[in-house]
Formats: sequence, C-alpha cells, structure tokens
Amino acid sequence: MTAPTVQTCLWFEDAALEAAETYVRLLPGSTIRHVFPQRGNPGAAFMVQLDLLGQRYSFLNGGPHYRLTPAASIEVHLETQAEVDALWDALLNGGSASRCGWLTDRFGVSWQIIPRALPRLMATNDEAAAARVLQAMMAMVKLDGPALEAAARG
Repeated sequence: MTAPTVQTCLWFEDAALEAAETYVRLLPGSTIRHVFPQRGNPGAAFMVQLDLLGQRYSFLNGGPHYRLTPAASIEVHLETQAEVDALWDALLNGGSASRCGWLTDRFGVSWQIIPRALPRLMATNDEAAAARVLQAMMAMVKLDGPALEAAARG
C-alpha cells in the first residue's frame, strides 16, 4: 500500500497553469509535476500538480464560484533581505501589499514573505526584545530583516 500524502489545493478561476509557471520560475527548485488537460478545450489546463520548494500543491481551474482569500497564505522564509526584496517585488507585480509581510499577487494568492530573522528574534527569552521586534514588524508592509534585528537590539 502506498503511504498517504498531503497537498494543498488552490482554486483559480482560469489561471492555474499561468500561476504555477510563474511560481516555479520565482522559487528555484520548484517543479510542475503534471498538467491535467481540460477536456473539450485543447491547450487549457483543468488541474496542475506542482512542488513549490518541496511542498505539494494542486491548482484547479474551477471557474468563478470561489475566490482565494488572505485567510490562507503561502509562507516563504528567506535568508537575506535581497531575497526578500526580490521575491516581494516579483509577487507584488500586479498584486497588492498588505502589512506585516503579507501580499496578494495578481492571481489572488496571498503570500507571507518572511526574513528568517523574524522567527529567530521572536523566539528569544528576552521579552523586551521580542516586544520591540513585534512592534517594528506591525509597522512594516514589506518585512525588513535588518530593521527587525535593530529593533531587537533596542
């Protein structure tokens, strides 16, 4: 018997393949595993199965019945501010920024672009430092790792 797997399915009106191709291009090491054709509509995709940085997803072209919301988001943790800036800018193209590192891209998918410094700084036993980091983060739109580090230092 094959072991069960878990993957997240996101519902798109009609841009599942375009979104998958975009994300695979932006996140090195990601791949499209399979494109299921839409019967009766040559060249169109019904569903796309892909891996984004080792996480499995299915993107479904299901029509206009449901919309993606920020209630579910994809978190990406990055080492450097340059990586944060590059991915943020690429995903924000045609989308909208929120706050605290959240954005919604042009496909309607919500993302959290997080410098690895943030969870490390928040996990400290120094309550005052963690509070300063949280306060700094709450004032940001795109997260700024060096500024969060400076807030931790006081």
